[in-house]
Amino acid sequence: MNLADRLLPGFGLLRRGKRGAGLFLLISSILFLVVLFWRFGLVVTAFRSLGAGVLLFGLSPDDFQAVFTPETLEFWIAAIYLTGALAGIFFFSRRALDNARKEETDQQRQEIGIAESGWRSFKKHTIALYASVVIFTLYSVAFLAPLVSPFNPFQQQDFLVTAYQPPLTTIEALVLEQRKGITIPPRDDRTLSGRLTNSMIRDLQTLKHRNEPNKLMFIDEWRQEGQAVICRQGSREKTIPVDRLRTGSNGFTVSHTFVLGTDQYGRDILSRVIYGSRISLSIGFLVVLISVTLGTVIGVSSGYFGGLTDNILMRIVDVLIAFPALFLILIIIATFGNSIFLIVITLSFTGWMGVARLVRSQVLSLKEQEFILAARSLGLSNMRIIFRHLVPNTLTPVIVAATLRIGSIILTEAGLSFLGLGVQPPTPSWGNIINEGRDSLLNHWWISTFPGIAILSTVVCFNLIGDGVRDALDPRMRA
Repeated sequence: MNLADRLLPGFGLLRRGKRGAGLFLLISSILFLVVLFWRFGLVVTAFRSLGAGVLLFGLSPDDFQAVFTPETLEFWIAAIYLTGALAGIFFFSRRALDNARKEETDQQRQEIGIAESGWRSFKKHTIALYASVVIFTLYSVAFLAPLVSPFNPFQQQDFLVTAYQPPLTTIEALVLEQRKGITIPPRDDRTLSGRLTNSMIRDLQTLKHRNEPNKLMFIDEWRQEGQAVICRQGSREKTIPVDRLRTGSNGFTVSHTFVLGTDQYGRDILSRVIYGSRISLSIGFLVVLISVTLGTVIGVSSGYFGGLTDNILMRIVDVLIAFPALFLILIIIATFGNSIFLIVITLSFTGWMGVARLVRSQVLSLKEQEFILAARSLGLSNMRIIFRHLVPNTLTPVIVAATLRIGSIILTEAGLSFLGLGVQPPTPSWGNIINEGRDSLLNHWWISTFPGIAILSTVVCFNLIGDGVRDALDPRMRA
């Protein structure tokens, strides 16, 4: 393996004609490396904070709880995902290159399994592969949101100047010497736990104000008169002494571009869409994971044991299917509130019935097959027959149903947020961002358009992946 193959994942695959996998690995590794070098200081700070947090939690859990914030956890997850994704890309590239070499030298001539056969068939669906790349990109952006987001999605930045700015608007800002204060003051403690606490406080300050180490004041225009700078914000004028300003790229100012524009509070739409992807994508994944697991367990139990168990479980399924799911969701949210946890649980327990019916029908046909009868005649326990023989053979329709259902869950969550019953502002999700821009859709179209495009792209890509998985796992299509 030469130096290029070692340093550039996918380069060796490209040379051997594996264009799809080679391009994906090469481009993704370059993008992750760009983010790593761009935010290298923040990644190092996040890992240092993580190490200090782990030690502090072991020494003094109370001190850890006093300085721990959800924003710190976001950076820990982003740093771990970034380094883990790079390591995974290099490992997968090395393994794929070794397999390609074995195929070239005819050293790999054994029969392939169902998974490998399905993957090879799935790779033939070009559109499904492109959709998978888009979904991988969206989830990567969601995990790396604190690192790639250009602004704080919650900050209302001088909205007299920044409110309702169209996409690609560039606004000047004065750079003030006044630094933002530390929320938690450092402790005068020389013990190990005290030093770790102060280290986490300093790191949190660095991470929190990553994009604005100094205070920024967005302005419409400015001029210097002697030792003072006179700036205008809307209809207001302010006079600021020169000694309170720092020199920027354009004298006392720096320029910031809002790529997707701003909302009515001057918040950056791109940053809110990036942070909103974490809510929408995570809810879709968690709901499908819980509902598919629950539906599989109930469907297998109903189909395998039959009799009274089957009658009771299927009557419960019939009642829940007959009851309007959206109406039930609205009742639960109106009664108990609309936290993210409650939304996940509600959507999960109203979406497992179809999976249960699907799995039950598969089990009813499988349990009369010869391999199940042979397992029973050998005296295998019911649990072993279920988990070793039945469940693996029912995964094909379950996987297809799961990929197709993620898109519908994302649409449901967006609809609830649009109605004000989902994730509540200021926490951004694609649905409530659209809701915030619906009253000004004609004049300020960008507020609702870009999160709408994100929802459309995500749902379409998941549906395309579902179609590709269905065709890949269908023996008739593979033939």
